[in-house]
Amino acid sequence: MSLTILVTGGAGFVGSHTVLELLNAGHEVICVDNLCNAFGASNSKLPESLKRVEELAGKSVLFYDVDIRNRDGMRGVFKKHKIDCVAHFAALKAVGESCRIPLQYYQNNITGTSILLEVMEENNVFNFVYSSSATVYGEPQKLPLDENHHTGNCTNPYGKSKYFTEEILKDLCQSDARWTVISLRYFNPVGAHKSGRIGEDPNGEPNNLMPYISQVAVGRRLCLKVFGDNYDTPDGTGVRDYIHIVDLAEGHVSAIQKLVSGELNGFVVYNLGTGRGYSVLEVVDAFSKASGKDIKFEIVDRRPGDVAISYADVSLAAKVLGWTAKRGLKEMCEDTWNWQRSNPNGFAGSN
Repeated sequence: MSLTILVTGGAGFVGSHTVLELLNAGHEVICVDNLCNAFGASNSKLPESLKRVEELAGKSVLFYDVDIRNRDGMRGVFKKHKIDCVAHFAALKAVGESCRIPLQYYQNNITGTSILLEVMEENNVFNFVYSSSATVYGEPQKLPLDENHHTGNCTNPYGKSKYFTEEILKDLCQSDARWTVISLRYFNPVGAHKSGRIGEDPNGEPNNLMPYISQVAVGRRLCLKVFGDNYDTPDGTGVRDYIHIVDLAEGHVSAIQKLVSGELNGFVVYNLGTGRGYSVLEVVDAFSKASGKDIKFEIVDRRPGDVAISYADVSLAAKVLGWTAKRGLKEMCEDTWNWQRSNPNGFAGSN
């Protein structure tokens, strides 16, 4: 069944890859993005990431340069299109940065989502896929982390913004049976599309491990900062569940298919990860092998808000959504390197 799907934050890393997979699955996609986390519009009046998505898919994307906090702007988009479902990616997303500017995170991630939901309700659109995060679990009380793990004991404002929004969505679904919400708790998205045409292109200094490593490998940065080597882990560095961005995008396609099937109701949650954790130094070693480059790094103090180990129990997504991650760390590193060496300065510096 072909759907018309509104994708917020569609020009960003997760958004653009998901837009491509939705187009490949036969859906019509409308994107809104304020471009705060994406390279700006090209001569085609599309952000460069979405211009390349169109090339890869051989299909067009409708794009609106609108901030989700702009109520009238969002109303205008809904008035122009009959939308079946919203996939909501628009958010500020860096753990460390959220500790420095928490008000901006709460304003964008919580207030922005609330305005979006109100505009959806005005237009009788009640199918919603939410881009959540494993950070809602806080310090793990058990591993692997399953969907029944306690949430809310978050260690940083970014995680709190995702947790608070999930609570809003729960209350909304309890108050009105018309709503069906799937919250997808991501672990750590990395990698790039196999073509090397789209990938992660952070503005300024990367806040996440893989793009920082790849920028060191390509010569844009001198050295990787490793935040702490005294965690209770095999090599002392933090352990995370990394998931290939295309696996993550395919997870959204599966979630949307389940959402509109009518089999679900209310608020439901699924983890999207691989179920396997890798330490920072394991990722550095794997990337060095994939790129053939020596990755210089230095150990610095721990970063506020980080936990030692986090990895997912992904059995529920497999059971209900019929989705499992297929790509391993080797492929994540190879695809990231293919993207980075083809686009050494990101979207801004290549054709």
